[in-house]
Amino acid sequence: MANPTADWEKVGDKFYRKIQLYTAVFDQDLELENYIVTGCSYGGAIALYRDESKLHSFRGSQASKSSIDLYSCAGKLLKSLNWDKGSIKGLGWSEDEQLIVVTADGTVRCYYDLQGDFTQFSLGNGAEEYGVSACKFYGTGFVALLTNNHLISVARYEEPRPKLLAEPPEGDVHSWTLIPPAYTLSRSVEVLLSIGQTIHVVDASESEDRMLDIGPFTHISVSPNGKFAALYTETGRAYVITSDFQSRLSEHDSRSRIAPKDVQWCGNDAVVIAWEDEVHLIGPNNAAAKYFYEGRVHLIADHDGVRLITNDVCDFLQKVPEVTDEVFRFGTESPASILLDAVEQLENQSPKADDNIQLIRPNLVEAVDTCVKAAGCEFSIHWQKQLLKAASFGKSVLDIYNSDDFVDMCETLRVLNAVRFYEVGLPLSYEQFLRLTPEKLVRRLINRREYLLAIRISSYLRLPTDRIYVHWASQKVRVGSEDEDTICRLIVEKLAGKRGISFEEIARAAYDEGRGRLATELLNHEPRAGKQVPLLLNMEEDEIALDKAIESGDSDLVFFVLLHLKKKLPLASFFRVINTRPVATALIESSAQEDDSELLKDLYYQDDRRVDGANVFIREALKQPDSKTASDKLALAGKLLTDSKDTAFELKALHETATLLKMQDAFDRDLTETFTGLSVNETMFKLIRLGYGSRAKKVQSEFKVPEKTAWWIRLRALVAKRDWNELEEWSKTRKSPIGWEPFFALILSAGNPKLASIFIPKAAPSLQPGETIGMYEKCGMRVKAAEEAVKIKDVESVDRLRNAAGIGTIEGREIERIGAGLKR
Repeated sequence: MANPTADWEKVGDKFYRKIQLYTAVFDQDLELENYIVTGCSYGGAIALYRDESKLHSFRGSQASKSSIDLYSCAGKLLKSLNWDKGSIKGLGWSEDEQLIVVTADGTVRCYYDLQGDFTQFSLGNGAEEYGVSACKFYGTGFVALLTNNHLISVARYEEPRPKLLAEPPEGDVHSWTLIPPAYTLSRSVEVLLSIGQTIHVVDASESEDRMLDIGPFTHISVSPNGKFAALYTETGRAYVITSDFQSRLSEHDSRSRIAPKDVQWCGNDAVVIAWEDEVHLIGPNNAAAKYFYEGRVHLIADHDGVRLITNDVCDFLQKVPEVTDEVFRFGTESPASILLDAVEQLENQSPKADDNIQLIRPNLVEAVDTCVKAAGCEFSIHWQKQLLKAASFGKSVLDIYNSDDFVDMCETLRVLNAVRFYEVGLPLSYEQFLRLTPEKLVRRLINRREYLLAIRISSYLRLPTDRIYVHWASQKVRVGSEDEDTICRLIVEKLAGKRGISFEEIARAAYDEGRGRLATELLNHEPRAGKQVPLLLNMEEDEIALDKAIESGDSDLVFFVLLHLKKKLPLASFFRVINTRPVATALIESSAQEDDSELLKDLYYQDDRRVDGANVFIREALKQPDSKTASDKLALAGKLLTDSKDTAFELKALHETATLLKMQDAFDRDLTETFTGLSVNETMFKLIRLGYGSRAKKVQSEFKVPEKTAWWIRLRALVAKRDWNELEEWSKTRKSPIGWEPFFALILSAGNPKLASIFIPKAAPSLQPGETIGMYEKCGMRVKAAEEAVKIKDVESVDRLRNAAGIGTIEGREIERIGAGLKR
């Protein structure tokens, strides 16, 4: 096996290596030099679009149609997107592998799944008027440069809100780039514009001149960590400065009068300058390495290196990781290097293997860890195995060693080797894999329709697989050639027993594809009614949606469907739908009770529920402030009940209520007080209290108020009025239908004990012996109470009354005189 250091180049005091990832990438007749080539980070897809500024050979009308071709890094065609929407001024990728296409008029398309599905929005802010000149992209957004030098920023593709940045100065923009928001102090994107001899930094609030005098610059590039900027001048000089423009770190003269095609960073330590077929790697202190290719080279920068793309090869140029350098560098005697040599000696059955182990025994844990990490940094499966063998040999010698990192690395390398395979074409480095995360790697595999590999990796790494199955099923309903019943059966059989599967999402894909019946069938397998119902409504399967909502037992969901139907359907049709569904009718009825009486009336009328309909009018009548409107409402209620045989009582009540309202209306006009809204009893009470007893008698007569009730009302009214004369006159009546005790109690509580005492003799015949004693006592008439006590020979009461009056007082002596005969 070739020495792993064979492709290393020393640049300054560091080593760089060029790893050949894939060969025979593109067809030889593709003419890659005539294409704009842009690649996604983390070893993602590559987009090719013909450079409109270059002439190319005519190959017939079919070949001349514009398209954006998406390839893997291994040259596998993933999708060809037909393009007829005008001149493309921006072609880039988001970190989630969405292809972003920006046209000259400011239209932006986001292709989110490598299969041609997209969302679209417009930049606005003058983009259509002035036109887009160019675009620069970063992980979550991009900036568009207009022909009038204005800059429009889009920070997020999920919620695009194009925002105009500060106005830059006038003048030709020789080159430009941007610093992503994650690496700026303002947390806003910053744009570096080469205008004249200097660079202007533009953000959301201001444009600032950095006062340089070494421009103009044909290329500007910012390092992945946002700390450094590489500037390339027309004279062939390359400068590396800090991104705050405070320090110049290095200067390199390429001695080339030909402007390079591209300038990119290789990690954060070196700059790559690419001409047509020549690449220079520039490190600190003017150190450089050169690489030569056959044909045009395109650069695709990543976080830890650069991919070099030609028709023939896809290479990865990166700084040699420290752990790799420690293990493999010529002449090194590090513990990890000795451990690797020990495992080779072991394979050759040489006793030197044990000598090596004993030599590094104090540093054996460190050596094992280094070999594990170095294995992760290798693309060669042979050297991965050797390093892991070395680590395994080392930890077998150790008494105690935590093998978690070793096991994790073995799992990770199996995944990395699987996705690096040329048929998949995702050449992730270990560092990129850690940044990307396994979940996002699986998502990329799903977008490439590598479902089997995605499921195996998810199972292997203990990740959920439901998204993979749902995506597969969604694609099946979109492009499946079988009949709908077969497709439905295949999907249900495949997904049976799988956890977390959303049949709603699959059904929505079927509906979007115009397969309504298939969508309905699939929805029957969705266990969550909350997912079923909205889609059924979109599909205009209203009655099915209502039935599903009712079956769920979720009243909020039923209300949601009912509100949708009420807005959509004529009222008669709406009632026809709910009439056969008691739950829906009950919910409509209960909700309409409070805030929609008109709907309630219509519902009762439709169902011929006359009594319920009349009750609505009665409730409305009770709420009316004037008797005229209330009477009209009652008349409508009576009209509803007229034809019914079983509503005689209700009709009589309505008639009496209407009569009462008419009488109260007359009282309101004639008297100074308001009577509307009072009951019959309350009306009589108020009339008596105001002194209109004859009118109260009329009300009593009209409504046949019982004599007992009338006496109670009159008594309370006169007491409330404090009409003592009328009450005293009333006491001369021989008989009371309510008895005389209420007179005593009410008058006494109103504060007139003298008048109350008049009613004690009248009440006495119906009282228990001795009750009159307490009644006189409550009136403060102890002597009279003592006389009553003597009548029933109650010595104790006499003594108690005497003591209460006070021995020796006039009242006390009088009580003693009255009780004297009783004691004898």
